[in-house]
Amino acid sequence: MRAAFVTPPPGLAPLTDFHLEQVQGADGLFTLTAAQDTTVRLFLLDAATYVPQYSPRFSDAQRDVLGPDVPEAHLFVVANPGAGGTTVNLAAPIVLDPSTGRCAQLILEGTDYPLRASLAQAA
Repeated sequence: MRAAFVTPPPGLAPLTDFHLEQVQGADGLFTLTAAQDTTVRLFLLDAATYVPQYSPRFSDAQRDVLGPDVPEAHLFVVANPGAGGTTVNLAAPIVLDPSTGRCAQLILEGTDYPLRASLAQAA
């Protein structure tokens, strides 16, 4: 599926066009690969599957980023595998409108969600 960011994800400018693919055999695990540079790849986790209690609140402006009619947006968190275990970025989720492929990485303000939460503890 094509994932078209409305603005480049933080740290990945000027890239906005990506491909989102589910990893075979791993429910809720996806790769997000830049269309213009396939060496740029992130791992995304479906938040409902891996961090079901995660319920970020978005500002009105953030909700309007994808447009007023996004009835079933999907929420993903960026996963960072490491030697000490996998961490997830709960401070900047990625929201995707599956009907259009439009998406945005929204930086949460005024919350206690960490940039690097242990997946084992966050789940």
